Amino acid sequence: MHAAGRHRKRFEWIFLPDGISHKGRTPPGLMAVPPAACWMGRPMFFVVLMLMLLRPAVAQVEAKQGRDSGTVHVFVALCDNASQGIAPVPAKIGNGNDAANNLYWGCSEGLKTCFRNSRAWKLIASPEPPGKYILERCVFEDKRHAVRLVADAYRGTEIKRAIRDFLEAAAGAQHQVVAWTDGPRSMEIKAGGAADLVVYIGHNGLIEFDLENLPKQRAAEPREAIVLCCKSQDYFRKHLQHAGSRPLLLTTQLMYPGSFVLEACLEGWIADEPTASLADRAAGAYARNQRISVGSARRIFTGG
Repeated sequence: MHAAGRHRKRFEWIFLPDGISHKGRTPPGLMAVPPAACWMGRPMFFVVLMLMLLRPAVAQVEAKQGRDSGTVHVFVALCDNASQGIAPVPAKIGNGNDAANNLYWGCSEGLKTCFRNSRAWKLIASPEPPGKYILERCVFEDKRHAVRLVADAYRGTEIKRAIRDFLEAAAGAQHQVVAWTDGPRSMEIKAGGAADLVVYIGHNGLIEFDLENLPKQRAAEPREAIVLCCKSQDYFRKHLQHAGSRPLLLTTQLMYPGSFVLEACLEGWIADEPTASLADRAAGAYARNQRISVGSARRIFTGG
């Protein structure tokens, strides 16, 4: 035998989970190793095998990276035929003094019912509202992450206050402590301007009125914001910029602010996805609900 042949390394195939023993070209799932490695025999084989088996688990852990915790505060201005310049809806769901039956709160796609029926969220408390201008306050918790959501149902006639409170929170002002009891335990979370994300849902009242003395940024870190109402990009963006807030999702057209849109967006927000992805999620949820194409729905939403 030629000298070079005596020193040529021999390779054998070892069996890995998705392959079979083979000679010749490497089939999928197999790895070529020198005989010495096979001799170290079994120990080396099991090291390689364990590395291959652990790789999917590592990828799964990486895929789950996102927010470990966070607080969302949602300001809902109840739908009100009598006081808001909206296309009238049936009287029962358009009564701004009746949260339980309101289009934006108690109906199936209103915030309270939507999140209470969600697979991802659970209702954990209904604390006393801070004033008569808010009919109901709820606290929800994500079932998979330490993320909590405070939602306030403002009377329909208090839409101006709802929008101002939202913008104040977006500026990092009006810190609130939401407290409740859970059996023997006293619970509380920080909301308002202390929340990580603030959201407005309802009619775009800024089409009908102006706000004076707009809030300026007071927080060291910009608060993130979502506005679900008609044409929020045209009417809210400049106010959010003035408040030092970072808009994550705004709208470009007339639209229906069902809370299923927010639920879809929050899944991406918790996963720490980019703003374009949040708009994609919003469009997908809206397209399914309104039975329109995703392309048409996508044109309604912008990353701010």
